[in-house]
Amino acid sequence: MPKKKTKKSLAKRIKITKKGKITRRKAGVSHLLSKKKKKRKRHLRKKKVLEGGSLGRLRRLLTS
Repeated sequence: MPKKKTKKSLAKRIKITKKGKITRRKAGVSHLLSKKKKKRKRHLRKKKVLEGGSLGRLRRLLTS
């Protein structure tokens, strides 16, 4: 029986918190920052906690 492997591309993009929640970075903060307002850039820096239907799929990819 072969070992289960983690999808490394996904593992680099998300983190699992101590309580088991999955966090990710928000999109749109890497370029074209001069036209974005300060408030928008500040909110983009925060992490997003994932909820809903994609959680089971992402957990499966981390342990498949």
